[in-house]
Amino acid sequence: MVISLKNVALKRNGSTILDDINWQVERGEHWVLFGLNGAGKTALLNLLNGYHYPTNGEVYVLGKQFGKVDIREYIRRKIGLVSSSLQERFYREDSAYEIVLSGAFTSIGLYETPNDEMRKKAISLLKELGSLEYADRDYETLSQGERQRILIARALMNDPEILILDEPTNGLDFIAREHLLEVIEKIALQPNGPTLIYVTHHVEEILPAFTKTLLLKKGEVFSQGNTYQILSENVLSEFLGIEVEVIWRNKRPLLTKKEKSMS
Repeated sequence: MVISLKNVALKRNGSTILDDINWQVERGEHWVLFGLNGAGKTALLNLLNGYHYPTNGEVYVLGKQFGKVDIREYIRRKIGLVSSSLQERFYREDSAYEIVLSGAFTSIGLYETPNDEMRKKAISLLKELGSLEYADRDYETLSQGERQRILIARALMNDPEILILDEPTNGLDFIAREHLLEVIEKIALQPNGPTLIYVTHHVEEILPAFTKTLLLKKGEVFSQGNTYQILSENVLSEFLGIEVEVIWRNKRPLLTKKEKSMS
């Protein structure tokens, strides 16, 4: 079991952010965490990374129970995180290559001297993600899509067992989004690659590799299971509170609002 949450609740400043969360992720599965703004997705991610501790319940990540292991040493080095909040923390004058290398030390900025093996790995990842051509450019000169590729390469430097992609296509146009999704699909299909958790509120981004989906609503699990079953018209209409139509094209879902009959 890669992730196991049992009856987990999280309260902050007297407010319940997450309540009665039960969720198990097995090795080899790739999950979508789907919810609207304010659903509690960020809180759940912070929980998995050990930035929050549960008020109630038990959290196991990679077989280790929170509260009984050094989260920073054991867990965070085995979880790769790509998020917009993380993107803003990097030094804009650092090169793309330096940012990828910093992933070997899980640091913001490169303060230690990387060895030859780290450098070779960083170059290899830049090649794999189609980013080598702008490796020497300053981070601030990169487009949003280029930055996201660099952050994914950085997250892969430590060979993480879990890779969390927190709304990675935010701010991208259609072409940049599809190019980034191709990169993500390639990672998902690697035989010995990490378990992926893809966080979004746009169903059209959900790739065929993500065979499991969890719907989060107002801090609670609304539904979870096989993606085809969860992203059905009945389930999503109830989840969203409006009648919707789900159209599958190329094994990816498209969502539209159902028009009311005039009769």
